[in-house]
Amino acid sequence: MAARLTTYVVVAIVAATLIAGLIVGAQRDDNSGPVDLIVHNAKLYTADGLGTMAEAVAVRGNKILHVGTNREILRYRRPQTTVIDAKGAAVIPGFNDAHVAFIAGGLAREAIDLTGLETLEAMQERIADADPFSPWVIGRGWTYERFADLPTRAQLDAATSDRPAMFLSQDGHAAWVNTMALAAAGITRKTPAPPDGVIVRDPRGEPTGLLKDGAISLVTRVMPPSTRQSRARALRLAVREAHAHGVTSIQTFGESADDLDLYDEARRAGELTVRVYAVLPATSPVTQNELAVFEGITKRFSDDPLFKAGAVSVALDGSIASQTAATLEPYATRGALSGLTVLTFDELNAAVATLDARGLQIAIDAAGDRGVRMALDAFEKVAAQHTAAGQTRRHRIERAEIVDPDDLPRFKTLSLIAALQPLHVETNRVSSDWAKNLGPDRALFGWPARSLATAGAHVTFGSDWPNVPLDPLAGLNAAVNRTAGGDATEEIASIDESLPLKSAVNAWTSGAAWASFDDHRKGVIKRGMLADLVVLSADIFDPKKRALASAEVAVTIFDGKVVYRRNAS
Repeated sequence: MAARLTTYVVVAIVAATLIAGLIVGAQRDDNSGPVDLIVHNAKLYTADGLGTMAEAVAVRGNKILHVGTNREILRYRRPQTTVIDAKGAAVIPGFNDAHVAFIAGGLAREAIDLTGLETLEAMQERIADADPFSPWVIGRGWTYERFADLPTRAQLDAATSDRPAMFLSQDGHAAWVNTMALAAAGITRKTPAPPDGVIVRDPRGEPTGLLKDGAISLVTRVMPPSTRQSRARALRLAVREAHAHGVTSIQTFGESADDLDLYDEARRAGELTVRVYAVLPATSPVTQNELAVFEGITKRFSDDPLFKAGAVSVALDGSIASQTAATLEPYATRGALSGLTVLTFDELNAAVATLDARGLQIAIDAAGDRGVRMALDAFEKVAAQHTAAGQTRRHRIERAEIVDPDDLPRFKTLSLIAALQPLHVETNRVSSDWAKNLGPDRALFGWPARSLATAGAHVTFGSDWPNVPLDPLAGLNAAVNRTAGGDATEEIASIDESLPLKSAVNAWTSGAAWASFDDHRKGVIKRGMLADLVVLSADIFDPKKRALASAEVAVTIFDGKVVYRRNAS
């Protein structure tokens, strides 16, 4: 009996020891064990909405374990830990670009870029150097200010006349084409313009070589389609471009069902090292077949931290630079037009009601104040309807280049997202065609980031790549300083619509995560969140250093792993 009792006691002691060891081990794993990556000696901004700053962060696996002081975090260090010394520079969550055409951006890297060229002659010289074996000459990046009047086919013929050529404007809402491109598309003086586009004509009625909005498709539909192989390569190029600019998440617009398969293949192959939220394009009226496609895609690519689809975009108007954005008052130059809308008010209401009833997030692309008001009216109409159990509306208005002051409070009332692209602010100057089209008084209300934020809108930022560079740091500078490159050299045609730096960072990170229903897992540097981080080259939060304009991405960390180093050999 005594021996048996002794055995029981020994077993109990051993069991208690094992349990205690497991508990201690678990505590060590959670709180004091080794970690995979540490970033320290940083001016770390968590983007939590409270302005919280820290010195260091520890990462275990693909999650953030702890945020704190250098001393607190460095005690986790072990021989196998990757340690990054930020050297006093800023560390922020990975940029989440809330408005890109990602694969199109990858394709554009192999096209001719006219961005930044100051004269027609400089553009013609670059175009003349095009690959002689390409069946079409394509590119983008021109602005109206580079021409004495409007772009003409004769000017493009002077650079390339032996094959069709098409160059998109910087905002993507106009195309400059040569004579051979017009011929390939069958565009003549008798060709009617589509209801959502403009064929610019000379006094004799002949097409000049400038096409706007829906008329661009008359040419693109006869261009050789990009192959699946080229689009897969474009996706890989786009991922590398994203890493170099600190982008760890994107919200991509206009992708086809085949493109979604490319993303899925990259995910399954372990090659998709950006987080993707796909926004699908809708037509009007929205058909039952189209709804079935949307529901099939969103079910197949449901909530996933790496790749998902759940939103639908509705194109409503054009751009102010091309005078195709729908405005409440006529444009100040080139006639008394007030833009165009792709949809009538009744058509827009029907599309929004149909998509909202299926629980889909809706992103209406509206640039002009009349277009924005139509979008607000449509969202207001569905807001009165009951939502399905558990459904949360986070509808969006993309661009919102100009908003009537009376409409600003409606964003908060309807809990809407204002998805802006601050890099376009660089063209929003007194001398720009954009401002001239509106006139000095109305241009004051251009790109109203501060007004929207103050009014309670959920402000989020995107680059609009490939229309402008995939460069959130430049966009951050544009939002804070109202210029994309250093100190402003001329007056910006706007009241003070700049944002405080931390608010602008939020719009690129935590705000963008909220816009894609991902705020529970990314966009903020705190325990348990996905470890997507950017280490910059300077401390952008020190107002004395004024380092924002010159800062660069030093290190990009995705899913707890370093995917880019600026000085990598």
